[in-house]
Amino acid sequence: MTVLITGANRGIGHELYTLYQSEGASVIGTARSKADFEHLEMTDPASHTALSNRLSGTPIDLLVCNAGVYLDTAETLDAGYPADMWAETFAVNVTGVFLAVQALLPNLRCAASPKIAIISSQMASHTNAPGGSYIYRASKAASLNLGRNLATDLRSEGIAVGIYHPGWVQTDMGGTAADIDVSESAKGLAAQFEALSMDTTGKFLTWDGREHPF
Repeated sequence: MTVLITGANRGIGHELYTLYQSEGASVIGTARSKADFEHLEMTDPASHTALSNRLSGTPIDLLVCNAGVYLDTAETLDAGYPADMWAETFAVNVTGVFLAVQALLPNLRCAASPKIAIISSQMASHTNAPGGSYIYRASKAASLNLGRNLATDLRSEGIAVGIYHPGWVQTDMGGTAADIDVSESAKGLAAQFEALSMDTTGKFLTWDGREHPF
């Protein structure tokens, strides 16, 4: 099995990368500037094209769209959330996900039972709206919508698409007060990726397999 994970140099992405390696999978990790990984600048269409060209003819069984940013943790409603922060966040968390899927479709189509896993967040849910973090919440809601629509369009090709809340995880993004550690999140997510099929395509699930409200 060949797995490609975007943003594999830290946090959940790196834990998934290490987990799949330990299980004997062929794992391709991407990062913006780490020499040990395939270079991919999520916001640059040319970088996605270059990655696709380098991987031409390589079947990808599982594409994990994990790379993301959370830039607005300290912003205030009265004076914060500048326009350039909106643009940067959406370029990574939404457009970057779409570009990765689009660029690697030929590789997915080469695989026997291809899957796409999009790491979103419970903060994408419109039923879970405690306020704040407007940019991150909106971007993750958009990535959830993107995944749902990709599931519809790719169903006829047999490409399953899942969207996942990884839990509140103890990473640089989640902080030390988070509920679970990165190993628990990665193991749970990997189990959900394994269970992903055409019967469950388009679902929004938690790391431990529960359906999350939209």
